[in-house]
Amino acid sequence: MTGEKTLPVLDKGFVRLVEWMGGDQGVVDSARVSYGGKSKGEDADRKLIGYLMKHSHMTPFEHSVFKFHVACPIFVMRQWIRHRMASYNEVSARYTEVKDEFYIPTRWRAQDLKNKQGSVAAPALDHGALTAAFEGNMKDALAAYRKMLAQGVAREMARMVLPVNLYTEFYWTINARSLMNFITLRADVHAQWEIQQYGEALAGIFAEKMPWTWDAFLVHGWKGQNPKIDAQRR
Repeated sequence: MTGEKTLPVLDKGFVRLVEWMGGDQGVVDSARVSYGGKSKGEDADRKLIGYLMKHSHMTPFEHSVFKFHVACPIFVMRQWIRHRMASYNEVSARYTEVKDEFYIPTRWRAQDLKNKQGSVAAPALDHGALTAAFEGNMKDALAAYRKMLAQGVAREMARMVLPVNLYTEFYWTINARSLMNFITLRADVHAQWEIQQYGEALAGIFAEKMPWTWDAFLVHGWKGQNPKIDAQRR
């Protein structure tokens, strides 16, 4: 089925559902084929999905698949590709010149002293001065990149001067089982805030396209912490 859902994320990013197949019924059909059965109606099929999720019978969820078009900063992409049970095709800066699209945070966070990989709100920071310095370095890097290209440097080398807040785009194809794992880890409050926003956007699309599975996931599969997702639990 062709997708139609595009959600803006961060300042210039997005998640777009390109197409999907299977859905909740695909999970039910792939589960019942084990014993030659067919759909027994919505109530029975919903209960079956709940049973599968509760007892960790997860292979039927691999038969429902989503294809997304994503735009995110490179540093987010580096976390994203840790999820290897999926297919990726990314725009190449060897073939095309990069766009003038960089992620600029609205507020700066301080290092969390209790969590080496975390951050915390920091109202005492001079956010204006930090943003000005950040944008200055970004503009210098872009100017150096364009100067290198003008002087004949290959795109594959000139790109080395660019910072990791540059936006990239990629196609991402993933089955429902692996998507639930992504949401559990990346929509969780302990994930970096920027990738959390993508996790929440994906959760919204997933919940819309596979509502029976989403409900079962909230009860039996969701192990993370996120106020927006936790509020949906029945």
